[in-house]
Amino acid sequence: MTVSIEMGVTPHGTSSVVDLEELLATRLLVQGNSGSGKSHLLRRLMEQSAPWVQQVVIDPEGDFVSLADEFGHVVIEATMNDRELTMIAARVRQHRISVVLNLEHLEPDKQLKAAAAFMNGLFDSDRQYWYPVLVVVDEAQLFAPAASGDFGEEARRLSLMAMTNLMCRGRKRGLAGIIATQRLAKLAKNVAAEASNFLMGRTFLDIDMARASDLLGMDRRQAEQFRNLERGQFISLGPAMTRRPQKVVIGEVVTGSRGGSPKLMPMPNQPVETAAELIFTASDNDPVLHNNRVAAPSAKDVMLQLSQTAASNMQAQHREVVEAEPEDLFNLEEKNQQYQEIIAKILEDPEAAFAPVSQLYQDFQVRCRIERLKSQDLAKFRKLLSVARAGVDKKEVEEGDWQQAEVIAGQLPEEMRGVYLLLAKAAFADEPCPEDLEIAKAYGTRSPGRARWLLTHMEEQGFIICASDLRGNRIVTLPDIGKQTATK
Repeated sequence: MTVSIEMGVTPHGTSSVVDLEELLATRLLVQGNSGSGKSHLLRRLMEQSAPWVQQVVIDPEGDFVSLADEFGHVVIEATMNDRELTMIAARVRQHRISVVLNLEHLEPDKQLKAAAAFMNGLFDSDRQYWYPVLVVVDEAQLFAPAASGDFGEEARRLSLMAMTNLMCRGRKRGLAGIIATQRLAKLAKNVAAEASNFLMGRTFLDIDMARASDLLGMDRRQAEQFRNLERGQFISLGPAMTRRPQKVVIGEVVTGSRGGSPKLMPMPNQPVETAAELIFTASDNDPVLHNNRVAAPSAKDVMLQLSQTAASNMQAQHREVVEAEPEDLFNLEEKNQQYQEIIAKILEDPEAAFAPVSQLYQDFQVRCRIERLKSQDLAKFRKLLSVARAGVDKKEVEEGDWQQAEVIAGQLPEEMRGVYLLLAKAAFADEPCPEDLEIAKAYGTRSPGRARWLLTHMEEQGFIICASDLRGNRIVTLPDIGKQTATK
């Protein structure tokens, strides 16, 4: 089936159309300086093609989340770990759901790693799910940089490999790369060279104009026209659009970006004598600064948090006595035991140790309905799962010690909690440090190398201290609980 979508009009007043089936086979590169209308072009393309083909948008600035309101795209906030993103991407292909991967809340290195994990999940899906997908990558020069230096080497390598797979090998898997960039000179050449269709917008730098003219088969004199293009005007070329370079004015869109071009507006009428007071005096309307880095709590902080938790628990118990029905009070401990038994049954499956938390939580909810139990929220489930993955029997550890370990684990990133509790269990029981495979299972992986990497990462963050005895056996010290694993 041939589907043609209208992108805009030419200077002669005729429609400029894109053969969608041909586009899926030949890919598209969009280039234009900031303010040239590049994001508007991508939005037009996605809106026009939404009824015909599945779409995946890699969105570093959160500009395309508005597609969800009008066209039903699912917005994926990329704040989960890489393994979960890979699994979600596999389900996206399986169920043919259009999505927007929103990366705006992540630091640059984490953006690259999250995008790489998600694109790898799309690329590695089973052959039976190789349906056609438009994979739109905005600001592609971030994810496929021509040179190192702006990002960590590991993040750059992972992202560049994923982008190369998308553009070079994705076609046979049904993945059609639509990449947009502000600077052709900053985009890896092997990624840009795989596109057969081009839409080139306003460009001022000589090096970018030279690369654009080479891709479109123009001479250097003709390349000067890129400087004179207005916002929303592009030069098109490619088998899915036109066989000769042609100017096109992109049409209107239905959805809008959360950003936009800056507009001039009058300065507020603020007396000079109060300006300093507004800057240096705190108020209830101050913006909240977000900091994703987690610091290891000190022993003093832990004890303070324990006392606050105990006081909160007493208040909560008092409220329960007043508000709860009598049968809930009598069955509370029994229900907690049932939740633990359900999670233990889930983890009896050898593959469950390596499944993503979201998948295990769905299984947990189903089992709770079968047992006629009210399901716990996701945060409570994660806490119970961390303890269960660590294989901890609370009866083996004193209540105060274990409560302290749980408070500290609650401050750590999710992927570290089960491993920290596993190490704490060994330390409290005066047992040797668990083997790499046991740590890997608590981490949710089969790779001993990944387990050793996590221990190194936890040590760098100050949560543990690793050492070796004279026989080379590993000893782990947990400074916040004042314990260490035993020697063999």
